[in-house]
Amino acid sequence: MATILGTSFSAILASKPFSIPSPSLTSSGLSFGRKYYGGIGLVGKKRRPQFHVAVASVATDIGSVEEAQKAAAKESQRPVYPFAAIVGQDEMKLCLLLNVIDPKIGGVMIMGDRGTGKSTTVRSLVDLLPEIKVVAGDPYNSDPEDPESMGIEVRESVVKGKDLTVVLTKINMVDLPLGATEDRVCGTIDIEKALTEGVKAFEPGLLAKANRGILYVDEVNLLDDHLVDVLLDSAASGWNTVEREGISISHPARFILIGSGNPEEGELRPQLLDRFGMHAQVGTVRDAELRVKIVEERARFDKNPKEFRESYKAEQEKLQQQISSARSFLSSVQIDHDLKVKISKVCAELNVDGLRGDIVTNRAAKALAALKGRDQVTAEDIATVIPNCLRHRLRKDPLESIDSGLLVSEKFYEVFS
Repeated sequence: MATILGTSFSAILASKPFSIPSPSLTSSGLSFGRKYYGGIGLVGKKRRPQFHVAVASVATDIGSVEEAQKAAAKESQRPVYPFAAIVGQDEMKLCLLLNVIDPKIGGVMIMGDRGTGKSTTVRSLVDLLPEIKVVAGDPYNSDPEDPESMGIEVRESVVKGKDLTVVLTKINMVDLPLGATEDRVCGTIDIEKALTEGVKAFEPGLLAKANRGILYVDEVNLLDDHLVDVLLDSAASGWNTVEREGISISHPARFILIGSGNPEEGELRPQLLDRFGMHAQVGTVRDAELRVKIVEERARFDKNPKEFRESYKAEQEKLQQQISSARSFLSSVQIDHDLKVKISKVCAELNVDGLRGDIVTNRAAKALAALKGRDQVTAEDIATVIPNCLRHRLRKDPLESIDSGLLVSEKFYEVFS
């Protein structure tokens, strides 16, 4: 994509520092102020939470213990390859970042050859995920200010006027095993307890854990079609419903669905592929010098992961600040009506079914503008993202040899010129 559109990942992220409001929890409410890299300064205002919330102070003994436990858990975890250290694969990296900035884009489907770093890149995203406010001890990572992202128990507590203990935690990433059962994914209902004690006993599954986070499915094209349907339905509706023996339980399941696969092992059905917001095509690096650099960097990481991660700490923190600020700034980004019309014209002339392509392209372009620190979408933003938003929605012609992403780019320049 970088070659076609004359844009590089590093150029997209190149920027100057500026101040932008960023929320930090205090015992009295919300305070703002943080350095950001991009180009726009905004003035922060204090605002009160929608519900009566008791925020746990980091100065308390409980907060100190939690921080110590988090630090110890992080230290014991297997080191993750830094996102900033990944060489090439700009298209995949950009799609992932845009979905973190605006989860409503609808996820990413990454298709490419074996050994091209698909899983490594997705898992390296963990370090960059910003912190969010969650209700302490809640299995659904409930948002204390948004009823639509609350579990049943939290919502009942809010209705009853109970205080909620709120903590900051990183956005969660959940790996879905290829052999996972529907019960493991969706959760199970304890019928015996329901019948004997008259209560709805529910064991949450992976969808509950992924609420307000990321659900990653490696080799998604090998996953059972029924399970793929369940994942896509939940991702689209934001809810997961489990029914058994006449008992029904629902909970929020708002997550970014990221799938990866090898096209040699089979494609997803077109109607399922269309449900992914963006599509990233990953190819094997052919440049010899670049291949040597990738091998050398990987050798450095394997030799001393801690030292390697430390060498990329500044770049990681800069990128993390950009993501957090872009998320805060996203609602201020505007796109001209004329550009919207041209996007829809491209979709119409490419015979893209439905309106998902139009919607996703608009969202992705706005997310990219926010990442660049701008409040206005440009034609260049659209040119960068539109191949990833439309290429998997085109009707397949078995006799056509040209890449579908190139077809989208050609039509874009035809319409926008």
